[in-house]
Formats: sequence, structure tokens, C-alpha cells
Amino acid sequence: MKTLTIKLTSPLQSYGNEATFSRRTSDGYPSKSAIIGMISAALGYQRDDPRIAALNDLAFAVRVDQPGKALSDFQTVEWKKGTRKITYRDYIQDAVFMAALGSEDEQLIEQIETALKHPKFQLFLGRRSNVPAGVLQTATFSDRDPVAVLKKMSWQASHWYQWRKRRNELVKDVAIISDANLLPDKRSKMIKDRVESFDQRNRRHGYRAVATDYVDLQNPCFENKQAEIDNSVETKHDIFGFL
Repeated sequence: MKTLTIKLTSPLQSYGNEATFSRRTSDGYPSKSAIIGMISAALGYQRDDPRIAALNDLAFAVRVDQPGKALSDFQTVEWKKGTRKITYRDYIQDAVFMAALGSEDEQLIEQIETALKHPKFQLFLGRRSNVPAGVLQTATFSDRDPVAVLKKMSWQASHWYQWRKRRNELVKDVAIISDANLLPDKRSKMIKDRVESFDQRNRRHGYRAVATDYVDLQNPCFENKQAEIDNSVETKHDIFGFL
């Protein structure tokens, strides 16, 4: 299996788990359907393109490297003349996620990576207003599934966030949420996240099984902090000659 990783970062992201006219909430991590939607846009698929359904077969996992803070926004909508209503939208602020997609079809993975670098349609992270923070950072790995890749990949949180955690050598219990078959030893649950139709007149999602695991990751800023301390001690020794 060949695996493609995608770093997802933006000032705002949103991955709805409830969608009504008056309220749209967000999960704390990207849904598989949202990533399939982004890939479909990159490939130039229209919303009713039958090729979208095949993307459900991609193996999928996501790692929460930098949990975001919740933000609620409201809008006043005049949904018919003289009648106004307040609607609410939830977002995730300053989050960093590592999404991983796997397939035995290596050509498909390469096609997806190329499309993400040269998208046919605008890419966004959950909603049209949530554009990625620059060109998406991607990487490919051979002979490893998405969970195996995410368990070994270094911590991808923002540098300021890593520095904030600099007193910790290990970042503990970083969550990996994946297709249940990639974590057969973990308890699974069903969520409504299988794409059936993106058609705005008939949007539908089915159920898929997911499981969660946790990993501990090295904090590179911990080593940098120790180096700064060591350098400081050596400098004082050179200057004063008594340390």
C-alpha cells in the first residue's frame, strides 16, 4: 500500500457533524468525507460525478497534532422578505492535522498528490471560507498503511505551539482516528461519514466504522531548549571562568 500524507492547517477549519439551517457544528478533526470532497475538487470532479464514490475505498487516518480552539460565529439571514433569523456556525481555530490516505493503486495516490498541488477547483478545509494556509504540504510513503505512517511521523504542530510545550520531552496521547480495519485491536464505532452524494439537491452520507489510537511524539523544542541551556552554561564558563 502507498500512503499520501497531507498537512492541514489554516486560521479556521470546520468539519460539520450536524448541518441544519440554523446551526452547523464542527468535529474536532477532519472527516473522511471532507477530505474526499477536497480531493474531488482538486481532481476537477463535479458534485454529481460518479467517480467520487470510488474515493470511499481509500484507506484513511488523521492525526490531531495541534488541537484547535472552538469558535462560534453568527449571521443574520433574511430567508424571506421581512423575516430575519440568526444562524450559527462553529469553527476550529489554529489547528494542525495530518491526514493520510492509502491505496494499493499507486498511480491513484500519485494522481491525487499532483492534483492537490495543481487543483482544478478551489480547495478549502470544510467550508469555502476556510482556505488552506498556503500550498498543501504532502509526502508519500511506500509499503505502509496510513496508521503506520502517522505513528512514525514526527510531530507537525506549529513551531510556536511546540515551543509552548518545550518543558515536555514527549507529547503524550496524540490521537489517531482511522478506518476501523486499520486498527483491528481497537474498539470501533459507526459514524455518518461515507460519501453517497455531494449533489446540493440531494446530499447524502452513509455510515462507516472508525477506531481511535494514541501515540507519544518527541517534542523537537525540548532538545532545542536543552541545547540553549548547555550553550548558556558554556558561555558563562568562558566569560567568568568559574562555572
